[in-house]
This record gives sequence, C-alpha cells and structure tokens, in this order.
Amino acid sequence: MFDSGIWPWVFFNLFVLAMLALDLGVFHRKSHAVGMKEALGWSAFWIALALTFNAGLAVVQGKQVALEFLAGYLIEKSLSVDNIFVFVLIFSFFRIPAQYQHRVLFWGILGALLMRAGFIAGGITLLKTFHWMIYVFGGFLVITGIKMAFKHEAPALDKNPVVRLFKKFMPVTPTLEGQRFFVRKQGRTWATPLFLALLIVEVTDVIFAVDSIPAILAVTDDPFIVYTSNVFAILGLRSLYFALAGVVGLFRYLHYGLAAILVFVGSKMLISDVYKVPIGVSLGVIGALLAVSVLMSVWIKPKGEHA
Repeated sequence: MFDSGIWPWVFFNLFVLAMLALDLGVFHRKSHAVGMKEALGWSAFWIALALTFNAGLAVVQGKQVALEFLAGYLIEKSLSVDNIFVFVLIFSFFRIPAQYQHRVLFWGILGALLMRAGFIAGGITLLKTFHWMIYVFGGFLVITGIKMAFKHEAPALDKNPVVRLFKKFMPVTPTLEGQRFFVRKQGRTWATPLFLALLIVEVTDVIFAVDSIPAILAVTDDPFIVYTSNVFAILGLRSLYFALAGVVGLFRYLHYGLAAILVFVGSKMLISDVYKVPIGVSLGVIGALLAVSVLMSVWIKPKGEHA
C-alpha cells in the first residue's frame, strides 16, 4: 500500500495539470489535424512517461507495487481501445473536422480524469466497507465480458437520450462555429455540434469506467496505484486515437481479447477469498490475451480476402 501521505497525490496531480497545460497551451495552441507521425510520437512519449513512473515505483515501493501499476495500466490501456471505436463514430456522426478533434478529446479527457477519481474512491470504499461487493464486481465483469464477446454493436447516436434531453434545455446550432463549444445568437446561448460531441465523449467515458475501474480493482485496491495507472492510460488516449483511428477497423478480433480479459479479472475477484492469483501471473495472462487477439486480427483474413 502506498502510504506516504498526501504529498504524492499533490505532486502527481500538479504534474498532470502542468502536462495538460503544456499540451494545449504550447503544442496544440492552434487547431490542426494531428498526423500519424505526430500521434505516434506523442503515444511513445506517454507510454515512456508511464514506464518511467513505473520504474520509480519499483525503486521507492518495491517490485510488487510496480507490477500492480503495470497490470492496471495494461488493463486500462487495452480497454481504452474500445473508446477509440466510439470516438470514430462520434466524430463521423457530428462531422467534426480533424483539426478540431484534439480540442474535443482534450476537454473530454480532462473531465474523464475528474470523474474517474470519483469512481475509484467509490469503488474502493465499497470494497473496504462491504467485502461481499467483490463478488458483485467480479460477477459483473464476467457477465460484461461474455456479452462483449457475443455482441459488439455500434451505439445509435441519433437516438442518444443524453443528446435528446440536452436539446430540450438548450438550442443547438445546425453547423459548427469554428472551434467554439458555445455561441451567442439572438440574445440566447447556443451550443454547437462540437459541444454535443464533447458531451457524448464524456458520457462514453462514464460507461467505460463502469467496466474498467472494477477490472483494475481486481489487481489492487491501493487508491494511488489505481488512480495513477488510470490517469496515465487516459492521458495517452488522445494520441492513441489519432494513431489508430484509421486502422482500428482492422483489429477484428480485439474485442474477443478484451472480453477474455474482463472474464479473467472478474473470475480473479470471484475466487480471491480461496486463491489469490499472483500479480505476475495476472500480468502475463492479460498481456497474452491482448497479444493473441491482435495477432489473430493480423493473421486471419476476412472471408473472401486472400493474403
């Protein structure tokens, strides 16, 4: 357990805020389409930053804590690929140009960081107050994993209840107004389609957090490790989106791997009172499931397509 008091939390969050300010205020001050080269560079940067932090944990807190962080980071990173599928649909549906997509994801991820902190605090509190909740979380993950394996449908954005409810309280402009989320017209404040895209991105993250937070709690109940592994995965999500958006459809079998990961970590929670799966084994299983699903997507061609 990371028990060094409040200062690690303070320094870590200050560091995150500084990185976000540098990102939006310097590197992406002007709206532009993020190319593959830039996206891959940022992806490598965020992954290297997470691994550097992981190495620091190994030195300060020991191998066990470092492995817990790495397993949590890998779980969140792999599950976040599902977010990318949805982001592609959202930007396509609202016709968001490439140069404005980074702005939506930046503010979406900033909101996600705040919401994840609440989810993590609530989940850990439930587990520590009511031990039997571990079986609820475990069963939920197993069921979710099974459903994911057999049902992988795109969300119907035109029927989204959040959008329909929002439009009842605030008018929405028919077209984009540059990179602005709100405009003033006819004496009223109007939202733009850019804000609707941001709203759906936030709602999507809440939905995915319901799966991912219990999954990480199967690895560790240390609030600091759960939070930091989540944050690093989320910070790299924007660059991962721009790197994979054009090829994400090629990973046809990835959702089977993600489903298997959810079933595994859910089962791990269900048997935790009888047998605690070593963190090294968990990390190996998660990595293997992810690798196999990606390799299957690369090697197995769709019907009618020849190598």
